[in-house]
Amino acid sequence: MNKDLTVGKPSTILWQFCLPLVGSILFQQLYNIADSLVAGKFIGENALAAVGNSYEITLIFIAFAFGCNIGCSVIVSQLFGAKDFKTMKTAVYTTLIASAVLCGVLMLCGLTLCDSLLNLINTPPEIIADSKLYLDIYIFGLPFMFYYNVSTGVFSAMGDSKTPFIFLAASSTSNIVVDILFVKALNMGVAGVAWATFLCQGVSCILAVIFVLRRLAKVETEGKIQKFSWTILKNISIIAIPSILQQSFVSVANIIIQSIINSFGASVIAGYAASVKLNNLVITSFTTLGNGMSNYTAQNVGAGKLGRVKEGFAAGLKLIWLLCIPVVILYLVGGRYLVYLFMESPTGPAMDTALQFIKIITPFYFVISAKLVADGVLRGAGMMKKFMIATFTDMILRVLLAKILSGTGFGTSGIWMAWPIGWSIATVISILFYRTGKWNKVPKEAEN
Repeated sequence: MNKDLTVGKPSTILWQFCLPLVGSILFQQLYNIADSLVAGKFIGENALAAVGNSYEITLIFIAFAFGCNIGCSVIVSQLFGAKDFKTMKTAVYTTLIASAVLCGVLMLCGLTLCDSLLNLINTPPEIIADSKLYLDIYIFGLPFMFYYNVSTGVFSAMGDSKTPFIFLAASSTSNIVVDILFVKALNMGVAGVAWATFLCQGVSCILAVIFVLRRLAKVETEGKIQKFSWTILKNISIIAIPSILQQSFVSVANIIIQSIINSFGASVIAGYAASVKLNNLVITSFTTLGNGMSNYTAQNVGAGKLGRVKEGFAAGLKLIWLLCIPVVILYLVGGRYLVYLFMESPTGPAMDTALQFIKIITPFYFVISAKLVADGVLRGAGMMKKFMIATFTDMILRVLLAKILSGTGFGTSGIWMAWPIGWSIATVISILFYRTGKWNKVPKEAEN
């Protein structure tokens, strides 16, 4: 059901809207977690390392899908808030067409360049074949990922966060079952892990697109709907391209960091692969809450209700910090047991690496979560230059510090220390940029 985020108490609205988004992303992350879990448990440490190594490259493709999602979502949110439903439909159709072209180009590039990327990041010889196999199958499934992300963006823009949650809950649960079936029962190895993800994402995507088109058909508009608009594509691109660049930069930075990690051997790669899955589960969940803040901000900016943005930021910060508390406690206290899900042996270099990573970065979830809420507001208001500056600062620092600290006696712990330093500086920048927003100039009596 569509929901207007421009009316009602902001804290209540955000809780109701964002919690299903968190549930959705948790189930979406189960795809990657299930892949690593099944690979590590039923195939071996090298298989876990191969899937984890490939994941850093898949983030490049995810960056483009995310950009299409957020570009469409922000523009559709603004049009929905302004009650311009006819143009809103054009924006959705324009995104679907443009995404198909972009996806085709990326598939062609991926199939021809993945070998070079794997060699570029110093992939060890013992895992390069499995890494390449996993990536090839993943690339064939890119259309499913793209169209699912666009569909999710449309649902969120119209205030519906529950429908994507239902799709993902069903498909992610199925993915775990199919993973185990293909790997353990049919002995398909890493290929089984990849094909299971391909099939389950495909089902989720097809259902999401069908429901989006049906939802749009129910929105009453007059006259013929334009199927493609260069003007709207330009408006979407203004939001999407910085988001793609930001996510791509994150991906490239992660690939550089992965190449540094790879120089420490397969056991360290496997330990990082396990722990980074746990980290990405948290960061992606927080990013999704930031996306919810973007939808909330965009609808209220579109409706001209700037005073609600500031109150929404405070509510979003409170919500995300409440979610931080149990996560930090769980990771610090039960980190060994969570990592053990991915490994046969609870000891050794791989486990030591995973626990070291978790202990260093977990306390700083309170810091990065504040940045992601502020980023959500900046993105929803179209303040993309400031959004990019904060993100690029984080990633540049993280890469430079990982390279410097790992080679100055700190070893792998130096790599992990780069995360909290980059997060802390970038968070200060994001919040300072948020405070320059026009919503802070709205008189107090006019905020509601």
